[in-house]
Formats: sequence, C-alpha cells, structure tokens
Amino acid sequence: MKIELAVNGTLMRGLELNHNLLELDAVFVEEALTAPLYRLWSINDQHPAMQHCSSGGQISLEIWDIDSFNIGELLIREPAGLSIGKILLADNREVLGVLGESYLCEGKQETTHFGGGGGNTRVCVKPHQ
Repeated sequence: MKIELAVNGTLMRGLELNHNLLELDAVFVEEALTAPLYRLWSINDQHPAMQHCSSGGQISLEIWDIDSFNIGELLIREPAGLSIGKILLADNREVLGVLGESYLCEGKQETTHFGGGGGNTRVCVKPHQ
C-alpha cells in the first residue's frame, strides 16, 4: 500500500539523502507547506529537524508516495533523532512525515524563519555534490 510521506531538508529532491527515497522506489508527488504550527532547527549545519509546536511557522515540504512497508527502512537510513509522525498541512490534510525528537533540537539554532515558501528549508543544509 502506498502512503503519502512529507519530507524536508536533506531528503528533498537534489539534496544529500534524497537517494534514500529513490532507492526505495518512492515517487515525488508535490511541494507543500505545513500549517503554521511547526518550528525548524538546524542540526549541526548538517540537516534540519522539524517539530510540531503550539505556534510556529509554515515549513516547505515535499510529499512523496512510498510503499508503507518501506517506512521503517527509510527511518533506519535517516540521522539519529528523527522519527515519523503526523503532520498537518496548510490545506488541512494530515500526512505522515519526518519530525525531530526534542533532545535533538535542544540548544540548536532555530531556522523557522527560513522555512516558508520557495524551498527555503535548504538554507540549513549543504546541497549534494
């Protein structure tokens, strides 16, 4: 069964870990924005981590179709401290997506203000060479 999965940061098209989605036969569906309930953190300038909060900003995402049995494999390939949870999109759809654990974001630089529109989540990660 295919499910929609929301991703940001290094899993996005053209970035460092996008191959993890492609190797699992995931298919890009669309760009999207979260509801204004999320905050974004830069984790050691290597990847972002997004958290659901009572207030925050809209974060740019990509929606991918992926076989549900591949979600565990994808998560294993992700950096430690990232998990799968429900994400509310700006259009009120709810999808599964990649979120950051609280301990991962503690003491890190918040980059929420870069997260709105135009794929600006990419400012806190290095493009894949």
